[in-house]
Amino acid sequence: MTSKTHHSERPPIEPNRVYSRLEAAEVLNVSLSTVKRLIASGQLRASQPPTMRRVFITGQAMLEFLQATELRPGEYRDEGDDDDE
Repeated sequence: MTSKTHHSERPPIEPNRVYSRLEAAEVLNVSLSTVKRLIASGQLRASQPPTMRRVFITGQAMLEFLQATELRPGEYRDEGDDDDE
């Protein structure tokens, strides 16, 4: 049985650190495909040097994404997705 780390036990996002797509998914507690969609849609900034397959995401880019998508009072809609395990 694998133990799942609760989101409150995750390390904080470090603005100057560079993360892989998988690391970003883990930190944001979303799937890798969600991170790929966020990058493709321009919602999450990332870098990819021309000669490399690897994609780089800064902690600052993740923090900016979270700030840009922050819910204001009255904006939250519970769509029945229970992610508070």
